[in-house]
Amino acid sequence: MSALDGETKRKLREMNAGELLEAIDTQDDTLSISLSFEERVRLVVDDAYSTFMHSKVAGLIRRAGLRYPNADLRRIDLLDERGLNRSQLTQLGTCSFVTRQKNVIFQGFTGSGKSYLGCAIAKRACEQRIRAHYVRMPDLEEAWVAAQDTPGGTGKFLRKYAAFTLLVIDEWLLDRPTEAMRTMLLELMERRYGETSTVFCTQYQQKDWHQRLGAGVHADAIMDRIIHNAVWVDTGNYNMREHTALATA
Repeated sequence: MSALDGETKRKLREMNAGELLEAIDTQDDTLSISLSFEERVRLVVDDAYSTFMHSKVAGLIRRAGLRYPNADLRRIDLLDERGLNRSQLTQLGTCSFVTRQKNVIFQGFTGSGKSYLGCAIAKRACEQRIRAHYVRMPDLEEAWVAAQDTPGGTGKFLRKYAAFTLLVIDEWLLDRPTEAMRTMLLELMERRYGETSTVFCTQYQQKDWHQRLGAGVHADAIMDRIIHNAVWVDTGNYNMREHTALATA
């Protein structure tokens, strides 16, 4: 395409069409001179769309707040030694569980890679333009306490965390939640149930959850909204932190 004049470029920028303008400016006239106008426009739009989508995905990953933003399911180490199921991880990587509003629970010993796996799943979701968010349970509780001190804060808090299509809660039940926290968790899980997906990363087996959730009606109700619609992944007891430290020593 011939060079655009300054006024046309200004209009494109004003319409937030920067990707399109960049694609036009960088199109190689030597290679595309033999193409029809429609073919050249299609190439420009394809290039602009690719740039736009890359930028959108990068923004989703950045806003997800991942503990491990470079986590990648394709680079999971020592699958055999850790006892991880390759086909199960591949299936989770498709994020089809999100479209079915199912939950995922990564359960295993400390250092077994639960947080990394949770972040890897969230990143895959972002790459598929799914709005995801990562939060440690201690930080979730801290945010909840702060929300209670702000007029309208509790409602805003619940709307925020209920809205994420995929929410990763790391260090699930590491500390026993207070009564106020259990009340919030019940409301949050109720809002997310059947609408969104939640990934839980925890050291505790299902049999321990009820006691750590207070062993009352709140515990029953919270678990009822999680476990019956969940994919369980045992991350084993292979300590990846120790393995990484030895490998780099």
